[in-house]
Amino acid sequence: MAKQLQQDQVTRAARRAVLIDGIPVTTLGVIALALGSSPDQSTAQKVWWIATTTVFTLAIAWVLLRAFRRADEYLRRIQLESMAIAFAAVLVGLQVATLLDAAGIIQLHRLAQLILLGGMAIWLLIADLRTRFHR
Repeated sequence: MAKQLQQDQVTRAARRAVLIDGIPVTTLGVIALALGSSPDQSTAQKVWWIATTTVFTLAIAWVLLRAFRRADEYLRRIQLESMAIAFAAVLVGLQVATLLDAAGIIQLHRLAQLILLGGMAIWLLIADLRTRFHR
């Protein structure tokens, strides 16, 4: 019983650390999405959008690296499986968006960032649910 309680506390601490690291990154992603959503951008706006997106991408890599270093083997496996499912969802979403863009129904530029952010949300949701219910 004590070992299970200790393991639950370790899992909660790992989740809390990822949440603390992830909130600023998610906010940065929303800012990058807002900056890139305008179709008619000036040169300065494009530079800000590219810079924000670059920092967002590097911040995601940093959070992932920190999370993997903190995790044990079981949590790493859950993270990688959750990433694989989210990657497949993003690929399917981008393929559907590309077909709809080719048909002239939507613009891929407006939907691509939302698909990527949705993939991250799917990944985090699946990883969180799996760690909650399979421990």
